[in-house]
Amino acid sequence: MTGYGFTEAGPVRRMVRLAVTSRPVAWLSVRYLASIDRLALRASGGRGTLSGWVSGLPVVQLTTTGARTGQPRTTPVLGVPDGDNLVVIAANFGDRRNPSWYHNLRAHPRATVASRSVVAVELTGPERDRLFAAAVRMNPGWLRFRDRADVRQIPVIRLTPVPD
Repeated sequence: MTGYGFTEAGPVRRMVRLAVTSRPVAWLSVRYLASIDRLALRASGGRGTLSGWVSGLPVVQLTTTGARTGQPRTTPVLGVPDGDNLVVIAANFGDRRNPSWYHNLRAHPRATVASRSVVAVELTGPERDRLFAAAVRMNPGWLRFRDRADVRQIPVIRLTPVPD
């Protein structure tokens, strides 16, 4: 996680990380950020997304298989580094429902990140708590998402690369 910590980010990136967790910006992000990030990814030749650039956080393209449709679905998500693995947090901007990609991973745990096959495992207990705390060190605003999610415990999922 070195290099992504909140205290290591500059003042503008810290402000962006907190702003996206405010209700108005989260509302806009839910509706538009994935589309903007897809455009930025295409325009940059696959080098990065707008949200990754302005926040300084590792945004990855997660491709899942649709739970109902069986069709591939790609969405930008924050990938928290954990050794060789990535951890994704299904905060859904603090909504009371889990994001669609979470349901897709539950139905079909095999997915792709950056052309690499991964297997998703939902974490529980102390391991879940440790990795959620690591995500909060990257962006303390996730505590706002946790509070807004009400009774829903925000899922924490480890994506482990599948050997080639």
